Amino acid sequence: MNIPQATEIAERIRAELSPHCERIEIAGSIRRRKPEVGDIEIVCIPRTYEIGLLFGELIVRDQGFCSQVERWPMNKGLASGKYTQRLLPEGIYLDLFMARPENWGLIFAIRTGSVAYSHHILAGRWVHLGYNSIHGMLHKGLQEIPVREERELFDLIGLPWAEPWERNL
Repeated sequence: MNIPQATEIAERIRAELSPHCERIEIAGSIRRRKPEVGDIEIVCIPRTYEIGLLFGELIVRDQGFCSQVERWPMNKGLASGKYTQRLLPEGIYLDLFMARPENWGLIFAIRTGSVAYSHHILAGRWVHLGYNSIHGMLHKGLQEIPVREERELFDLIGLPWAEPWERNL
């Protein structure tokens, strides 16, 4: 799909999900300004709320978010998980990645891509420095390292900032 058409769809999806999210941004090839787009990638932090229980609290994802996402046919994953892929009415897949405030920067950078850039440049660098990515969080040994913004990731692993459209290999 061409980028103007994909961007229009992505912007609509972002607007529909935004009331149910603390943060939501378009990632992937749209963010990298590629002329042709294979899918739409969006990273978000869905709103949650606590339900008081007799023996503690339960954190639950915003039901409005789940309802919005579940109206599109599922290909992979659940709206309540960390990732889901949905087929949009326009015939393009939506890859929706659910982050948390403490891993937003890591997930957003990885999902902006490109795949080769994320793997060879970002992950290659953090592995070289002794970090591991486990369940969407960077770790150094047993210590979990929050990465709240993309620039924090670049600074942490000692890479100069690269604009999304410069992240192609």
